[in-house]
Amino acid sequence: MTTTVHTVVDSPCGLLTLVGRDNAISGLYMTDQRHRPAQERFGPRDDAMPVFAEAAAQLTAYFAGDRTGFDLDLAMDGTPFQVRVWAALREIPYGETVSYGELAEAIGRPGASRAVGLANGKNPIGIIVPCHRVIGANGSMTGYGGGLDRKRWLLALEGASMQPMLG
Repeated sequence: MTTTVHTVVDSPCGLLTLVGRDNAISGLYMTDQRHRPAQERFGPRDDAMPVFAEAAAQLTAYFAGDRTGFDLDLAMDGTPFQVRVWAALREIPYGETVSYGELAEAIGRPGASRAVGLANGKNPIGIIVPCHRVIGANGSMTGYGGGLDRKRWLLALEGASMQPMLG
């Protein structure tokens, strides 16, 4: 039987709740995040899971500007379409942005930008799976589960262009 546990780490984005099972990260949630599951779904607090220490170290390096990606075991639960979108998010390079339409094309579903947006919004592992790198086709700051101020801050940290890549 798989046990889900969580820990809480501090960050420049506020407190982050890391959720894990089988020594893999299954969630990263910010305070007041949209689509944040109920606290009881995170399981008991257990700061000893090894992947939590590694995730905290990688997040600290990321926030310090010393890390541009994450190398962690992830356990993401979603529909096959959501999982495909979340995998594509991990392919967006640090410091770059794409539009929802570009992301839809990248997964072979041109015209599915609205569905891609919905899947993006349900990403259970924010920051590590960089849904903040998806912006409107015109460069607009579209919704972000952690709030637009956090999205702007994360993109500024990465030195990201506010124009989506072309091609």
